[in-house]
Amino acid sequence: MTKPKPAPLPSGTVVGGYTIVRKLAAGGFGVVYLAEDEEHHYVAIKEYLPASLAERVPGELIPRVKPDKLPLYRLGLKSFFEEGRSLAQISHSSVVSVLNFFRENETVYMVMNYLQGDTLQDFIVTARDLKRDKIFRESTIRSLFDEILRGLRIVHQHKMLHLDIKPANILITNDNKAVLLDFGAAREVLSKEGNFIRPMYTPGFAAPEMYRRDGSLGPWTDIYAIGACIYACMQGYPPTDAPQRIEKDRLQLSLSRMRNIYSDNLIEVTEWCMSLDPLSRPQSVFALQKELSQETERRYSSLSFTERLKLQIDNMKSGAR
Repeated sequence: MTKPKPAPLPSGTVVGGYTIVRKLAAGGFGVVYLAEDEEHHYVAIKEYLPASLAERVPGELIPRVKPDKLPLYRLGLKSFFEEGRSLAQISHSSVVSVLNFFRENETVYMVMNYLQGDTLQDFIVTARDLKRDKIFRESTIRSLFDEILRGLRIVHQHKMLHLDIKPANILITNDNKAVLLDFGAAREVLSKEGNFIRPMYTPGFAAPEMYRRDGSLGPWTDIYAIGACIYACMQGYPPTDAPQRIEKDRLQLSLSRMRNIYSDNLIEVTEWCMSLDPLSRPQSVFALQKELSQETERRYSSLSFTERLKLQIDNMKSGAR
């Protein structure tokens, strides 16, 4: 029997001066709410509430944690709080803005800008369903990841790692920005301390070192995920997950089928990012940016990548009629 997920806070609940409007999303590590601040501006609030460690019945505010799980719960809580503190210091259009973070109800809340748009995953699924010979044009992919990498570089400069980069965590906003969402520091801490590593990561996007307790994590770990996202933008599907690749790696064969559709450079960069050996990948975002920009050199149009995405999908829809 599946364990029930902790109940979200009901509409109208006030935490830290913010009024909960409704639940937006829930995952294994928390719940995201739409809320209003005291000036009635919308914000998004993420509540630390790991389903594997905590329970909460409808109508209650404070999570229930069994005594034997309390040390692990507090360890993740501390990491989540530190993540909020670090993100609050970062100001970049491609990184979700943390406006406030606070402790209440024996947990932590992270207050962020409320952004509207569609995830990269939404675009991939739409484009895949309308597929002709490719998911996205190369110019679109390069423009998108140029923007994402600018934000990720700032994150790494602040001695942070994202640790959960995937198309579902890249939001394409209605005002044409690509924004990294849902950082995974608490997830990483809990996975190393607990006995449930594999479910913590999204198959295909997690680097092999994330599956090992002694794995050395660094910028190269996020870069693997960037490569996997580029792969998904080319193929329409995520790559094979790392443990399976270690047993039998078909990445090169899969990418070789893209050679008449995308440039050798983009294919080689993707393969470089997704090397199973962390030391064989780009060791910094700057190194990856440098390689990606060499081929581009502004020979593509000045349209933003979101304009290209929407234009391309609109054209595909028109052709399907």
